[in-house]
Amino acid sequence: MTLNPTWRALLPIYLSCLGYGVQAGAGMPLVPLALQQRGIDNVTIGLVEAAWGVGMIVTAHRVPAVAARLGAVPIVCAALLSGALLAIVFAFTTSLPLWFVLSFLSGMVGGVPWVISEIWINLVVDEKQRGRAVGIYVALMATGLALGPLALQVVGVYGPRPFLSYAAMAVLVALPLLSSWRTAPAIEPEKGGNFLQVMLMIPAVLVAALASGLGEQAAFSFLPIYALNAGVSAETGVTWLSAFVIGNIALQWPIGWLSDHVDRRLVLAGCALISAALTALLPLVDVHSSGILALLLFWGGISFAIYSVSLAVLGQRFSGGDIARANAALTSVYTLGGMIGPPIGGTALDLVGRPGFGLSLAAFYLVAGVGALLALRKDG
Repeated sequence: MTLNPTWRALLPIYLSCLGYGVQAGAGMPLVPLALQQRGIDNVTIGLVEAAWGVGMIVTAHRVPAVAARLGAVPIVCAALLSGALLAIVFAFTTSLPLWFVLSFLSGMVGGVPWVISEIWINLVVDEKQRGRAVGIYVALMATGLALGPLALQVVGVYGPRPFLSYAAMAVLVALPLLSSWRTAPAIEPEKGGNFLQVMLMIPAVLVAALASGLGEQAAFSFLPIYALNAGVSAETGVTWLSAFVIGNIALQWPIGWLSDHVDRRLVLAGCALISAALTALLPLVDVHSSGILALLLFWGGISFAIYSVSLAVLGQRFSGGDIARANAALTSVYTLGGMIGPPIGGTALDLVGRPGFGLSLAAFYLVAGVGALLALRKDG
């Protein structure tokens, strides 16, 4: 079977995204675990982790312009090499202030493959298949994130070796792109375009991305702790996380297919409102039943789809150079949601208990769903 030109053009970036997911899944636990082993308090660990998001947010809007000068593949390869060098420095230093700087710099370069991948997909894909193409991308990233921690079972989680392994994994991400060095789509932001102006054109989509990032990172940070508070083991909490990720992998294609056949803004609203209902129901489900796994599976798949459908809406809404700015805005807001999600979920869990965790996330999903419905009504 031969691939049509669209899917052939997407194959290198898909393979690269899978590798990037593996690398990210292996890398995310390394800094927190290393700092915890040294006796660093949780607040400081959280601040070091947040520095990555800050680095990504302050530079994401510049990525399209740099890519226009260097090319999509060269800028990704340069970012991967820089990230690998930063990981090597991580491996051989114990200076806490330097780790703040390294985390910030890692965010600056770590967001580049993410931003470029999404621009690439939206530029190449046919409108009739945009939802499914984006869904495959998100599912591959999730698969990589799930596989990444398995690599740590081989190399361990402490000492220089895992950081050096993370650096070596950059090759996994870069290799599939080399064949597209000269044929990758040109990223050309409109001259004189305004980043803030683009953001103001899509407020409902950005609110949805914020809610998606907030809910996802709150789940990754606190589902195991939520399980302990509910009277089940931490190991069970990890199983809950697996169900959350499996839902993402399994549901991206069908939701993407739906968004190719129904108004995407309606699908976006539906995903947000269903996510609100599922998180509100979370404390009412018996934690010892299979029902909790089913709820988490659907929550994971449907809430992740908020982001993928938002990405498809951007590709439909924008054309030419503005699509690059819109993609950068989306990833920045999603990252911001991921930064504020764990503090919000954790505070609600401490103050209100189990109901507070689910209801705090449901409130953000609800706002996102209502915003998407209002945008649908406004535009007709």
